[in-house]
Amino acid sequence: MSWLIILGIVVVVGFWIAAMYNNLVALRNNRENAFADIDVQLKQRHDLIPQLVSAVKGYMNHERGTLEAVTAARTRAMGATTINEKIEAEQQLSSAIRGLNVQIEAYPDLKASANFMQLQTEMSDIENKLAAVRRYFNSATKELNTAVQRFPNNIFAGMFGFKTEPFFDLGESQRQQLDKAPEVNF
Repeated sequence: MSWLIILGIVVVVGFWIAAMYNNLVALRNNRENAFADIDVQLKQRHDLIPQLVSAVKGYMNHERGTLEAVTAARTRAMGATTINEKIEAEQQLSSAIRGLNVQIEAYPDLKASANFMQLQTEMSDIENKLAAVRRYFNSATKELNTAVQRFPNNIFAGMFGFKTEPFFDLGESQRQQLDKAPEVNF
């Protein structure tokens, strides 16, 4: 009779571990699916950048370093293979694009170009979509990380190969820029 009780406890614990494992798998897959949504937007962004750089080249011949930085960052971003590599490369690309946008402000003729304005609108649209899918990705990452860290999941998560994953955030250099108070000059 006592062996039936022990067997019952083992079966219940087995079902509990299986349910925990299945939940962690579902959360990991949700995170990967969320990153697939980001990949779609990144592909559109990567396709648009050469058009934007071409439109800008005629106006910004002496700003070659800025254009090369954007092109190099795009190449690194397209060559990244893992989620973590893509996050880092995209942070660098975002920074390079911000640098390009700052340089563009000095060229009123470029800003008035219809072709450039259309590209700028498309880029802005893609950036807005990227922001939305990044929020969703970070939410999925938070759910996975919480489940991995929560007791008693944390005991078994490591054994099953689950670990906390990084968020898609601004990166340290961009966060430092945002922490600075804006300069207002009259």
